[in-house]
Amino acid sequence: MSRIAFVTGAASGIGRAVSEALAQRGDTVVLADINEAEAKAAVHAINGRGCGTAIAVALDVREPGQVADAVDLVVRDHGRLDLMFNNAGIGVGGPVEELSLEHWDRIIDVNLRGVINGVRAAYPILVRQGHGHILNTASLAGLVPAPFLTPYATTKHAVVGLSLSLRAEAALHGVRVSVLCPGVIDTPLIDSQGPDDLPTVVDRGSARELLVQSGGKPYAPDRLAQDVLRGLEANRAIIVSPRSAQAVWRLFRLSPSLVMRRSSQIVRGVAAQAMEKT
Repeated sequence: MSRIAFVTGAASGIGRAVSEALAQRGDTVVLADINEAEAKAAVHAINGRGCGTAIAVALDVREPGQVADAVDLVVRDHGRLDLMFNNAGIGVGGPVEELSLEHWDRIIDVNLRGVINGVRAAYPILVRQGHGHILNTASLAGLVPAPFLTPYATTKHAVVGLSLSLRAEAALHGVRVSVLCPGVIDTPLIDSQGPDDLPTVVDRGSARELLVQSGGKPYAPDRLAQDVLRGLEANRAIIVSPRSAQAVWRLFRLSPSLVMRRSSQIVRGVAAQAMEKT
């Protein structure tokens, strides 16, 4: 039986790859994104393959009313909601002393409050149904230290805590909750310099280098999407991918001090490079 899925941040990257994978198996997928033009382009490409059905929705996850209205409309149109994938997110990094309160507010609004808004919109519906699955996107940076990505890691740690705590409650109602903690995925996010309307703190090359040092070689989004589908079918609490990310997470659980020493080495290396440039 095909499923009804709602995916935020679906116009590109992980969200688009997972939406494509869901549609390929015959599901109906709502691609929600703040960039309506890119969402429509993704929907056009998906529908052109003739598998499942894709629908584009313009959505700012920072607006709880917008999220609730969009989810309610999907339920009215299709009679149910099977998967809520709270995936929309941005990157903000750099030395903490150079970050403004506006940087912190923006990433908290999108990466954390955006997930909360999605949960608040979908969870009561899933409870009433007695079934459904919420998947929240965190990051490997939500499980291990991520120097110079402190705002990003802060929000992702919070998403992990939200998801695991809600999972225990949701099970009473037949609802599943999982959290996705990918390593470095080859998406536009790894080259992000942060929000366009805020001062740039880290350049593209530095952002990519930091992520690779922390999490390994970038992994293809379509391969991650298949890992996500397998994780959902297995009802895993935490979906960590690829294997290089699993290795880092395992090492941190076995020897936190070793990973902290590696983090300190990264910090010293970045500081030395900065001194050479001045």
